Amino acid sequence: MKIERVLLVEDDMVFRERLSSALRRRHLTVFQAGNPAEAKAIATSETIDGAVIDMRMPGGSGLEAVRDLRSLQPSVRLIVLTGYGSIAMAMEAVRQGADDYITKPADADQVLAALNRERLTKVEAKNIEVQIPSLDRVEWEHIQRVLTDCDGNISQAARMLGLDRRSLQRKLAKYPPAR
Repeated sequence: MKIERVLLVEDDMVFRERLSSALRRRHLTVFQAGNPAEAKAIATSETIDGAVIDMRMPGGSGLEAVRDLRSLQPSVRLIVLTGYGSIAMAMEAVRQGADDYITKPADADQVLAALNRERLTKVEAKNIEVQIPSLDRVEWEHIQRVLTDCDGNISQAARMLGLDRRSLQRKLAKYPPAR
């Protein structure tokens, strides 16, 4: 099936607009939603070929959007967009009906490649082993998530994490640990 009409479900408006523009330049019709409720409303009124769904959004999770879109349009290609190490949740989304997942940051070419890949069979999806990240990796991802929530303010992030600002800076200077 050729993907021509795509729904982007992403709460980060800047990222959503940028990705939407890039997909339009590649001759796709793009619909945008900022949360699962908006996505459901669009999928009720429009026929879509594919959807790219962020896992973490205020006002509902990506899992909710996956279930709603799969029930409204069973043949739609659903791609979960995940960041900050929520691979286990992305795999759960695949088990619940998503076709694939990609990690942030993702560009339009990666999104198109994921949309055009063959769908995993239910047996393949259930047999995918979730790799448990190391404790160092989980700590690093948590620090990144808190830092993002603090808009990059290291002092505020350090207070929220209960760390000295200099200790947090040392941790941030290190490369991310291997999975």
